Amino acid sequence: MNLQDLSEESKRELHISEEPSDDLCVDSRGRPCRPKKHGGTRAALFVLGFQAFEMMAIAAVGNNLITYVFNEMHFPLSKAANIVTNFIGTVFILSLLGGFLSDSYLGSFGTMLVFGVIEISGFILLSIQAHLPELRPPKCNMKSTTIHCIEANGYKAATLYAALCLVALGSGCLKPNIISHGADQFHRKDLRKLSSFFNAAYFAFSMGQLIALTLLVWVQTHSGMDIGFGVSAAVMAAGMISLAAGTKFYRNKPPRGSIFTPIAQVFVAAITKRSCDHPNMLHQPSTDLVRVKPLLHTNKFRFLDKASIKTQGKTIESPWRLCTIEQVHQVKILLSVIPIFACTIIFNTILAQLQTFSVQQGSSMNTHITETFQIPPASLQAIPYIILIFFVPLYETFFVPTARKVTGNDSGISPLQRIGTGLFLATFSMVAAALVEKKRRESFLEHNVTLSIFWIAPQFLIFGLSEMFTAVGLVEFFYKQSSQSMQSFLTAMTYCSYSFGFYFSSVLVSTVNRVTSSNGSGTREGWLGDNDLNKDKLDLFYWLLASLSFINFFNYLFWSRWYSCDPSTTHHSAEVNSLEDLEDGQNKDSTTEKPRI
Repeated sequence: MNLQDLSEESKRELHISEEPSDDLCVDSRGRPCRPKKHGGTRAALFVLGFQAFEMMAIAAVGNNLITYVFNEMHFPLSKAANIVTNFIGTVFILSLLGGFLSDSYLGSFGTMLVFGVIEISGFILLSIQAHLPELRPPKCNMKSTTIHCIEANGYKAATLYAALCLVALGSGCLKPNIISHGADQFHRKDLRKLSSFFNAAYFAFSMGQLIALTLLVWVQTHSGMDIGFGVSAAVMAAGMISLAAGTKFYRNKPPRGSIFTPIAQVFVAAITKRSCDHPNMLHQPSTDLVRVKPLLHTNKFRFLDKASIKTQGKTIESPWRLCTIEQVHQVKILLSVIPIFACTIIFNTILAQLQTFSVQQGSSMNTHITETFQIPPASLQAIPYIILIFFVPLYETFFVPTARKVTGNDSGISPLQRIGTGLFLATFSMVAAALVEKKRRESFLEHNVTLSIFWIAPQFLIFGLSEMFTAVGLVEFFYKQSSQSMQSFLTAMTYCSYSFGFYFSSVLVSTVNRVTSSNGSGTREGWLGDNDLNKDKLDLFYWLLASLSFINFFNYLFWSRWYSCDPSTTHHSAEVNSLEDLEDGQNKDSTTEKPRI
């Protein structure tokens, strides 16, 4: 149901409830929410259950996909790594589609129901391919130097790509809506509860990852990939049941039509009125339903302010010529957060290596714990999540209250500080990976000693800690910056960072192979040009990523300071008033604290 479709009676009820405009909500039948019945921790628990199940299903596939593509579909290692990174990148870039459909037309709950079914169908198709020999190339040992394995092609490759596309479409469109729908169960003014929810969502994420990387990966390794993919489908179905069970308790934010139209209107209006003088008063409507607070004006992207200049002598103007300050505010936020978003791309490029080359790195090590029990290499990624399921509650219970007393921030430390902490730690993950890989290769080549797989645990552990800071901080930052009309879409931008990071990984791997090969054509002499890590120079690739990450951290410090500090903030004597104040000739007190645009 769109906001404009609400009945007048419903609008009056919403107004009488005196909820802020950013907290307008309806129940599953389109009726106004009741504070004691809808939303809150009870409703959020159903969403958190869905978060854990969905992550469990997709992580079991994504984190062990390189093993399936390499061993069963017989793609070369570098190509297999690119297939995995492109798949995961596609998952995250499709989150933009999910955010757009949610905010504009379907709502977050409706979007999750539709694309949850699509994701399940993708898991089923993967399971069918892994089960039927005619959908895969003949069995072959890819590590053999004497046998040439036939690479999957034709309808076999097409089946794989079709299944991965279905999974990517479903999971991608779900991800931003899980977070935004869960956060919507709380009032935006309850900053402490929102911050606690984001920490709880990461705890559910960690639990899903942990179970996927231990139990489900073990099933894939010992019972076959067909059974493993089938289990992912069953787990996803359990998640859908958890989501549907909370239907009558949810606070649902009504979609408001295309989110891109108001953005386009700001740019068109600003260009149309580019010759107008800067006003002392900007246009802000006053209606019974939407009560927008005055906004403190800044000189960031000052040219956009012209979109809100009210032409003298005209009582009614087209929305393509006159925009509200709230529209201008949201467009300014979109432009301002882009540098913050861009600074997390290298961070997610590092994550891509942990899900591809680090898994193969583990495959070249001693995986035995006992004579009969071996650790699946993909399960190494469970190490940080084992720590984090204990660390996240400690962070929420002890660190946040202590930091809150020192900083006065409801989240303990601000989301931007949290992101920066994670970006700083990520560098040391690659430093540890480089040192261990060099020792692993030298031990094997010079002393014929195979190191224990636990040697690569530190790189996963350090990155897990950095992800707890960066990933949670980024989601919290974007959600709190957005207006109600763009919550899912802005949340989806955080997942786009994953997408660009994984895509950049594919480009970086190919580029490094070309540049480091003897003739520049990407032959086997490149750092990553061989299927055998003992002949590659993976440690040098890790050092390259560590250097890029370190430089990126200082780049982030610059942009986060630019975002937080605006010395151009101005206080006008007749500053940013509502339309009714303009008509009455009344001015607000410019000393009152106001959000900035």
